[in-house]
Parts: sequence; structure tokens; C-alpha cells
Amino acid sequence: MTHRLAILDDYQDVAHGFADFAALEAEGVAVTSYREPFASQDALVSALADTTMVIAMRERTAFPREVFERLPGLELLVTTGMANAAIDVAAAAEHGVTVCGTNGSPAAAPELTWALLLAIARHLPAEESSLRAGTWQSTVGVELAGKTLGIVGLGKIGRRVAAYGQAFGMDVVAWSQNLTAEAAKEAGARLVSKEELFTVADVATLHLRLSPRSENTVGEAELRLLGPDGILVNTSRGPLVDQEALIKALNEGWIRGAALDVFDQEPLQAGHPLLAAPNTVLSPHLGYVTQESYRQFYGGALEDITAWLAGSPIRTITA
Repeated sequence: MTHRLAILDDYQDVAHGFADFAALEAEGVAVTSYREPFASQDALVSALADTTMVIAMRERTAFPREVFERLPGLELLVTTGMANAAIDVAAAAEHGVTVCGTNGSPAAAPELTWALLLAIARHLPAEESSLRAGTWQSTVGVELAGKTLGIVGLGKIGRRVAAYGQAFGMDVVAWSQNLTAEAAKEAGARLVSKEELFTVADVATLHLRLSPRSENTVGEAELRLLGPDGILVNTSRGPLVDQEALIKALNEGWIRGAALDVFDQEPLQAGHPLLAAPNTVLSPHLGYVTQESYRQFYGGALEDITAWLAGSPIRTITA
């Protein structure tokens, strides 16, 4: 059987540079890389009509039940990472589609989190622009030492961020729905309630998986508690924060500022209110965009495909 592989959302056109997909082509697999996101579900289904295998980059393209119903020829769906909220895994199984995942870098997202925090604390984007325009020292930043870091979600990423906070001399507190005092202590943090976290934190950073339960974890109440000296950092998922409340908080000065790598809709469209909001540092979902991460993502995806073609799937994901 001739297989067709689609590599989706390869925005930077780099997938072939991080895994030897040419080896698949040498075996007769037709490989197509798509750089642009699909404008609609119809456009996605039309492009993948004859496709048997797909590599999906994180949660950029959604695969709900309707897509599986409309793609009867699809047999293998590989997602980068071992979890993808945009894929209806149960529906995939019902339609005979094997879903596999990959390993990822544990350092990429935490490092970007800290880069964004330092950038907003010291106004680095504004100062660089000012310097290039001929101005010298136009803002006054704040130090992190002695401040309180509030971590919402103390999983693998949150624990690394907690360690960074300790290294910078910060007091670290944490909250999530299932977090225990013992687990928080092991990570160098103190368990507090959600209300207390946003009350005492100088910086609140989000590291939760997106789910119906976690959506809008941060709303108007939390932003008002964070206060005019507080900074919000989100490198996890956009919908964890009530976007309308955040835009209002920034424009009205409820909080000092926000450093954001993720948004409700991605790519972020021109003219979006966040682009004009004051006191922000914004990046285009770069949390996992590193050479090391991409080697694991695309290299792992190639391993998944090779194993599946050999009849022995690896890293399968089930509902």
C-alpha cells in the first residue's frame, strides 16, 4: 500500500531538518509539509483527503470527531508530545486511527518562562527599542530577589520554574486543585489556596494542562487580587486566562503587566487587542520551539511512523 504523510503546521519549514523524512520517501511514502494553518475544517479535510498518516504539531490543528468521520483513509496520527487536548482520542480509536506521541524537552518551556519574566521585570523589549531609537534608560525595572513567585500548577514544568525562583532568591508558593503540601514542599514551594496565591504573589505564572476544568482559571477576581504591582506570566495555554478580563486589567492598570507566549487563537491575528495592550511582553508560542525540542518531536514522530509501518506501534495514546 502507498502511504501519504502530511506534516502539519510546519510554520518555519524545518521538519525535514530535524528528522530524516527522506528515508520514508525512499521507501515510497509521499511526504507533504504544510507551513500555514488551515482556515477551516473543510480546508483541512480537503487537504488530507488522500492522506493515511499525519504529524500534528502540539495543539495547532484540531482533530475532533467530525474530522475523523470525514477522513476514512486516515490510519495514523502522531502528535508531538504525549498529550494533545485538540485530538479526540476516543473518536480516533472508534474510527481505527492509531494515535502516537513523542518525547519532548523538559527544559524548553521553563527556560522561556524565565526569559519572559526577566524581560518584563526589566522592560527589556521597550528598552531595546528605545536604545535603537537613540534614547538612554527610559524605564525603571524591578528585581525578583525577595519577591514572591506564585506557581499555578506544580508539575514537571512548574517544579523547574520553582527551582529558578529559589535560585533568584524568591519565596515560592503554589496551588493547583490536587496539589498536596508534601508535594509542594518537595518542589521547594509552600502550598496555599488559589486566593492566597494571587493575593501574596508578585509574579503569578501558569503551568496547567488545558481542560474544561482548568479553562479560565484566572479571571477578573484573580487579576484584581494580583494587584497593580503584580505580573502575570502564561507560557501554558491561552484559555487558562479569561482574555477579556486580562485585556481590561492591562488597559486599566489592575496589574503591573503580563508576559504571554500563548493565546486563545493562534497564530495571533493582526489588530488583536493584546497587541496594543500596555505593559506586555509577547512571544509567538515559542515555549517548545528549540532545536533540542524539535529533534525530539520530529525525530520521535519518525520513530513512531517507522514502528507503525512495521506493525509494532510505540508510544500509543489511548483515551
